[in-house]
Amino acid sequence: MKTNQSWVTEFILVGFQLSSEMELLLFWVFSLLYFFGLLANGIILGLIWSDPQLHTPMYFFLSHLAIIDISYATGSVPHTLRNLVQHKRTISFISCLAQITLCLTVACTECMILMVMSYDRYVAICHPLQYIIIMNWKRCTVLAVISWVCGFSVVIINIILLLRLPFCGPQGLNHFLCDILDVLKLACADTWVNTFIVFACSVFFLIVPLSLMLISYTCILRNILKIKSKEGRKKAFSTCSSHLCVVGLYFGIAMLMYLVPDDSQQQEPQKILTLFYCLFNPLLNPLIYSLRNAQVKGAFYRALGQKRAT
Repeated sequence: MKTNQSWVTEFILVGFQLSSEMELLLFWVFSLLYFFGLLANGIILGLIWSDPQLHTPMYFFLSHLAIIDISYATGSVPHTLRNLVQHKRTISFISCLAQITLCLTVACTECMILMVMSYDRYVAICHPLQYIIIMNWKRCTVLAVISWVCGFSVVIINIILLLRLPFCGPQGLNHFLCDILDVLKLACADTWVNTFIVFACSVFFLIVPLSLMLISYTCILRNILKIKSKEGRKKAFSTCSSHLCVVGLYFGIAMLMYLVPDDSQQQEPQKILTLFYCLFNPLLNPLIYSLRNAQVKGAFYRALGQKRAT
């Protein structure tokens, strides 16, 4: 039976229920974190593109990671800042879809890039004599393109399925950004197919890459322990530990958000986890790779030296 329904053209982002003073404070805190995240990743990109010593497969993939961090933060933080300062919590349906598309694409792509980076470290440590042959620029480019295409293709499937659903109210989205699982809760139809596809994609992009990375690092650890030189072991551990820190942060948060059974009591903790990923992860990634990486620090000092010389 047909009924008269008003179709939703915008959503109301509930976000965090805070006082005006707290919202203003968070606006400045989030703005600083967002700015420093963009600055840190921009510096990493600039160093990798300008310094010939960083023109290696490892830093090629690290540059993609920096682009992903900038994209994810830019896709989610500015709208949150606007809501905090203007007290306007609405987002149009089109803008919501665009935010989901951008954020999910880069999030899925990051899973693939991190997996490729672990493969790069595996080849470098376990097959050092064949590294240049195996990780040639053609193969690196193909792996990067495949990562982006996989991320975009899977998200497009989810968006197409989402567009087939009717949204006739309520409008309240219990989040500070458009998360696909929360948007699905507002649909006026059965969403089990959509939910299943999101879960299947989460398994594919989280469990599979993480399992392959654990296998890679098990082999890497065995080979590191065989290195007789103490300096060689230290260098190998330093490079791999940086990557493992990023992997642990990223996959830990993502698995809690998309693979843990839905529970209304966990809604607030999930918002905090999402906030951590939007604001802190883009800032932590370049800091982890730069502070624990002698080559990046060397490139930074060389860049400073060139500026002083000019």
